[in-house]
Amino acid sequence: MTSTTIRTSLTAALASAALVLSGCAAAAEDEAPAMEAAPMMTEVIVVGSQAYYSNEIIAEIYAQALESAGYEVERKFQIGQRDAYLPELESGAVDLFPEYTGNLLQFYAPDTMATQADEVYEELQGALPEGLTALAMSPATDQDSYNVTAEFAAENNLVSIADLAGIDGLVLGGAPELEERPYGPTGLLETYGVVVAFDATGDITVDALLEGVISLANVYSGDPRIAEFGLVTLADPEGLFLASNVVPIASSDVAAELAAIIDPISLALTPEALVALNLQSIKDQLSAADIAAAWLSENGF
Repeated sequence: MTSTTIRTSLTAALASAALVLSGCAAAAEDEAPAMEAAPMMTEVIVVGSQAYYSNEIIAEIYAQALESAGYEVERKFQIGQRDAYLPELESGAVDLFPEYTGNLLQFYAPDTMATQADEVYEELQGALPEGLTALAMSPATDQDSYNVTAEFAAENNLVSIADLAGIDGLVLGGAPELEERPYGPTGLLETYGVVVAFDATGDITVDALLEGVISLANVYSGDPRIAEFGLVTLADPEGLFLASNVVPIASSDVAAELAAIIDPISLALTPEALVALNLQSIKDQLSAADIAAAWLSENGF
């Protein structure tokens, strides 16, 4: 082989190697952004809910939003009330749960004096046990309220809870746990001087009120039946009920990771929107999954 031939072959080999290296570099450059953009994801996020249709709808919104972001989600819905589900949250068995600021604060700090939305949220963040973090508070509220029929309000000139004082034979209806809550019969007596008998009417509380079985009903403010049946929500000038805005509670080890997805959802959920979501469940009998999917789509999530 001549020297000219050797030089020619060497040049060709070097050129070929250069092309291969160039192609590898280009491929690496193409792959680099995708690798940098890949999120650090927990394997499975467990989303829980109360045994309450409205709470389940919010939990389903969280779950679907996380799935759209690429997370694998396990749903642990209809767990029960706080005595049942808070141990699940505190132990880390549940990673994300829709809660309500005022009632949750009162659970951890029964003697709290906070009543307004911002101060309740601020105090709640300090009251949560180690390992739990409150994400962004929503403007949506679904808090306890005392309601009477329009006829009963007119007959007794009722505007606020204070106007109930002195009326004999009052029967308060609500969930069984209301009897022991700070805003239940004891709170009514101590705060407003209102004496009531208690009837654990549970899921039929509104029906019991309309049928005259009870005279005063504890109904969540987001319940569309308040407007549907013209119920009168009595004012609470002494702050018996704390402001209770929807707030996601997350395990602290994933809170920062989930906040980027869940916080915008919380801020977009208005009080009016929550009532509309609840109406679709009560009146239209739609599933939580269908209601959540439609809301997320309508709001650009």
